Amino acid sequence: MKYIDNVRLIRGVGTRSASLFEKIGIQTVADLLTYYPRDYERFEVPVRADQLKENEIHTVAGSLVRPLSIKNTGKMQLVIGTVSAEGGGLEVIWFRMPYLRNKLRPGETYIFRGRCIQKGAHMQMEQPAYYTVEEYQKIQGRMLPKYALCKGLTNSFLIKCIRQALEETKYQKDDLPADLRERFSLAEYNFAIHQIHFPESKEKLVEARKRLVFEEFFLFILMLRRWKGKKEECKNEFSFSQNTYVEKLLASLPYELTKAQQRVYDQMKKELRSEHVMNRLIQGDVGSGKTILAVLALLMAAENGYQAAMMAPTEVLAKQHFESIENLTGNLNLPLTILLLTGSMTEKQKREAREKIASGEADIVIGTHALIQDKVEFAHLALVVTDEQHRFGVRQRETFSEKGNHMPHILVMSATPIPRTLAVILYGDLDISVVDELPAKRIPIKNCVVGTGYRDTAYRFIEKQVKSGHQAYVICPLVEESELAEGENVLDYAEVLRSKLSSDCTVGILHGRMKPAEKNEVMEQFAANQIQVLVSTTVVEVGVNVPNATVMMIENAEHFGLAQLHQLRGRVGRGDAQSYCIFLNTSGQEQSKRLETLQKSNDGFYIASEDLKLRGPGDLFGIRQSGLMEFKIGDVFTDAAILQKASEEAERLMAEDPELLKEEHHQLKKKIEEWMGEKKQLSL
Repeated sequence: MKYIDNVRLIRGVGTRSASLFEKIGIQTVADLLTYYPRDYERFEVPVRADQLKENEIHTVAGSLVRPLSIKNTGKMQLVIGTVSAEGGGLEVIWFRMPYLRNKLRPGETYIFRGRCIQKGAHMQMEQPAYYTVEEYQKIQGRMLPKYALCKGLTNSFLIKCIRQALEETKYQKDDLPADLRERFSLAEYNFAIHQIHFPESKEKLVEARKRLVFEEFFLFILMLRRWKGKKEECKNEFSFSQNTYVEKLLASLPYELTKAQQRVYDQMKKELRSEHVMNRLIQGDVGSGKTILAVLALLMAAENGYQAAMMAPTEVLAKQHFESIENLTGNLNLPLTILLLTGSMTEKQKREAREKIASGEADIVIGTHALIQDKVEFAHLALVVTDEQHRFGVRQRETFSEKGNHMPHILVMSATPIPRTLAVILYGDLDISVVDELPAKRIPIKNCVVGTGYRDTAYRFIEKQVKSGHQAYVICPLVEESELAEGENVLDYAEVLRSKLSSDCTVGILHGRMKPAEKNEVMEQFAANQIQVLVSTTVVEVGVNVPNATVMMIENAEHFGLAQLHQLRGRVGRGDAQSYCIFLNTSGQEQSKRLETLQKSNDGFYIASEDLKLRGPGDLFGIRQSGLMEFKIGDVFTDAAILQKASEEAERLMAEDPELLKEEHHQLKKKIEEWMGEKKQLSL
């Protein structure tokens, strides 16, 4: 079996399994083997009953005091037992598993493993796995991989497929030169790929992960450097001499640009008129006024007779940008045609939009990924603006930039706070501007970090806000209940809220498994205040602007990274009313330094720098910054030290062999060319 082979060559993978794999981005054996575990289940030595901690998974050796009892509650059949163990006793409880009564015998020793919950004076273990002593001894000390799944795909099936692929795949030639691996003490690739899925020990897992993270960062940075080299050679083929539209807009605004906005605007204006094309990132905190800067650039391009395009990560946001810019140009009586192009439009609407773009009739085009489809061609594209760059990635941006007759100017906006030291590396093909000042009238969000005992108080507070005409978000880490992950889930939580809140609070749900049209409909209903409380996963992290939303409540806040929590908090505080963010710490532990940082500050860049300090390289099982860049295994905060070393090595290599012509670099060059857009050949 080869890395380029289709996954259907794996035994047990049929049409249905292949379609499920495709949903999570797996088509080839290479895709399967680089679908890394999100966590590991560790089978540790059993502990004493008096060492159990609430809300943590523990393993206990003990025997049932008496036969299991069965209790019918009407809705649920419970199987209950009392276990005698070293250091005390505990209660075990299973749901809808009556057959256990004949399987588990009193007096015999079993190993029970599950999550513990304090019930009055005693500890209860819910839905524990159980093993004989001999069974547990065989797996004790092992680490079982846990993968992100879609509905219909099980963890055990994924493990089986990956085991088979590892056993039957031929030896893979290492992309990294031997001298580089030796210099940085990096493991060999085949060892690393085996150990990342099925580690023999934590030490070997750390070694494997370090190697794979380094390679991922290293290849990414090499790719950026090569692209930047190409772009620096691109001359500016456009003339941006006219600027009356921008002057009209600035004069009509009810506020003046902040000093930071004015500084960035001056940089843009200078570059749009310079010898080479602009490639600039505007990095600014939520609410710092990046969008108005993008609008100024769009107007400059349109007034000078060129086309400009702006791509947003969601249809709702694209539509909002479109309506905002259309209203703005209409109020100023500017003779411009603003056009919207999204995936959910009918084929006829899309065809008509493409015709207007190709003819040059459309001056400013706003859209989603639909803008980079092969069928879309621009007449004279001079400026490309992408919103929230980390959602698109470098390759999509490059595809977009090739839509015109000449290389257009590129402007990227990102509200993801990343310390400048890391931003310089990660956005290596762009020059960086930072909007580090908030408008004067912005009301700071009030934050609080609380335990689970505050839930009912929080519900009453949300209800009070809704009664005063406002809205609220509630964020959960999961879509539905899962055996492989802990935390509140959207589907069950929405039902709880419907029972807790008054009938005039309409509760809606939003998650990533919904179809785009469904998500758009929900967000539009929320924006129109037809939904008052939106229960969602982090899919709202980059979403619609709802100034009326004043409460953000985040369940299991300890499950998220700091930068992501700050992004979620940025969904509120957008109107003229006081807004609030409630972080629910459900770990059962005292308030962590991470959450304290959020409580103390609303400054995204301060939070990002603190995140960097708090999450060191030892935080192997720490929380990934979901959505940040497009890395499969690396995390720019946890792995900041590796990122820095990979960057230094990439710079050294490019200085020594910029075209990667040396024999020892041929494998690297081949890999980078794959990354830069060569299509994979599926061998069936």
